[in-house]
Amino acid sequence: MDFSNAYCGPPPLPQDLWLRWSLDPFAAVLMAALLGAWLFAGRRDSLGRGALVGALALIAVAFFSPLCDLTTALFSARVAHHVILIGIVAPLLAIALPWKSGPLLPLSALTLLNTLTVWIWHAPSAYEWAIVGVGPYWLMQLSLLGTAWLFWREILSPLARTGGALIALVAFIAQMGLLGALLVFAPFPVYAPHLTTTAVFGLSALTDQQLAGLLMWVPAMAPYLLAGVGLALRLTNALSVSQRSGSTR
Repeated sequence: MDFSNAYCGPPPLPQDLWLRWSLDPFAAVLMAALLGAWLFAGRRDSLGRGALVGALALIAVAFFSPLCDLTTALFSARVAHHVILIGIVAPLLAIALPWKSGPLLPLSALTLLNTLTVWIWHAPSAYEWAIVGVGPYWLMQLSLLGTAWLFWREILSPLARTGGALIALVAFIAQMGLLGALLVFAPFPVYAPHLTTTAVFGLSALTDQQLAGLLMWVPAMAPYLLAGVGLALRLTNALSVSQRSGSTR
């Protein structure tokens, strides 16, 4: 594949990787837009401010640091990049920019939308199209971040039904595990752009793909598991309070 038009540039060499810092103007615009949205309608307490700062810092890491260039060489780096967006940046933005009214769609629809977005952009043909050119690249990034943000805003909303939120988290974890398993156990590499870009990092294309699958199995699931534990504790506490109030009557 010709990487001359790849959004993050040609695949870096290991010895040059830490020199590949850049100021992505589109990422800068995204950060400015998020800051503006927070100033207009965000959560102004210390938690909201901290969540916004964390989200902006991670966006800077994802798009300004050598990680962006590394995604051109390694599919596992691309998966790590996506995990940062949907599993860390998105919930932080959900905390900083919570619902002011009801959600746009039911949680089941938001879960399905987020899932379909993840699967579409990890289909080999869509993936190959998305990593070349400004428009396709940012369509991939913004759709992944946007649908994940909508999903997390409902999951973390104090108005969300705890049982439904737990089911949604389990469903999302299950599909992430399935996608990871497909990558780990595939008998051959399926992402053509990386067939010739991984060797300089000491990885075959298949090993790189398997590493990407393992990232989906373990690190990618951690935020969803953590949120699930929090919801389970909230549900347990609510049941305990209900039982105590009932016994005092």
